[in-house]
Amino acid sequence: MSWIEKDGALEREFKFRDFSEAWAFMSRVALLAEAQDHHPEWSNVYNCVSIRLTTHDAGGLTDKDRKLAEAIDAL
Repeated sequence: MSWIEKDGALEREFKFRDFSEAWAFMSRVALLAEAQDHHPEWSNVYNCVSIRLTTHDAGGLTDKDRKLAEAIDAL
């Protein structure tokens, strides 16, 4: 599954084997987000992580979102 552009954001859901694997992924994404100073909207339910990327101060989707999405895909 790839990123979906919706309502001025990029959205994607990731599924993992279990909660520990999902949490480890979120930890890696958090480090990327800090390094890029661009943070996702996200939620976690057991083995699923939903991510939404948008740039609030720009009012929608920007290159910052695309760059972070590419970095997440490279994990």
